[in-house]
Amino acid sequence: MRDGVDLERPPTGAPRRAEANAFDPATVLGLGGALALVALALALGGAPLAFLDLPSVLIVLGGTAFLTLASFTLPDVGVTLAAVARTVSYQRRDPSAVARELVRLADGARKGGLLSLQAPITNGEIADPLLAKGLTLLVDGLKVEEAEELMRRELGAMLGRHRKSASVLRRGAEIAPAMGLIGTLIGLVQMLGRLDDPSAIGPAMAVALLTTFYGAVLAHMILNPLASKLERNSAEETLIGQLNVVAAGSIGRQENPRRLEMLLNSLMPPARRIRYFD
Repeated sequence: MRDGVDLERPPTGAPRRAEANAFDPATVLGLGGALALVALALALGGAPLAFLDLPSVLIVLGGTAFLTLASFTLPDVGVTLAAVARTVSYQRRDPSAVARELVRLADGARKGGLLSLQAPITNGEIADPLLAKGLTLLVDGLKVEEAEELMRRELGAMLGRHRKSASVLRRGAEIAPAMGLIGTLIGLVQMLGRLDDPSAIGPAMAVALLTTFYGAVLAHMILNPLASKLERNSAEETLIGQLNVVAAGSIGRQENPRRLEMLLNSLMPPARRIRYFD
């Protein structure tokens, strides 16, 4: 499907000169560093194996997974897992570089006409699917307003999918502590029911305490940070999409590229604004 760059699949980038293919280490360093610090603290405290308990793992991980699935659908969860996997190799795009390329395209289209964009679209120089589709519609003679509306709808659909992926993770983060509490109650009941057997008190107490620990770690050290990362990446892709919609409309109207530069700058923070003609 040709639409705005989607976190659900490897993004194809903006116009190729604006792409920045790079490994994004922040996700790995952030999650890995936090979990490593917890593991180090456990090791320094002695008896780290005491924090490993299979029943607690089954209650928290299994319960969180199944209840999250019950709240959504298998395709929703599958798309979310794929999006999480791609946060490690997320293809960042610099809005400033994208804006410069858009102004360059607009300048060329104003001098050579809309039909001059046919070759860049055909040979893949315009690699962003949303922009390529919008410009193709304009070259084919569709009204500017209709092309802009179609691009906005596709951008909105992309944003909706991104929000759903983040909501799956947020839901899991809500369930995990609750599963930890349920495990704690199970462990306490088992412990109170076996007070006459001192050998059973220890395992029951382990379930009671470790499920709360596992639930807190899963929610606040894994799921919530990943949801925030997806939302951050989605915001960046949304900004790129908005720049493409504005540029396509300006190109379709054959407006002065200097005006397009001002319009694009109005969408970006001051530090990202460009000065193409100066």
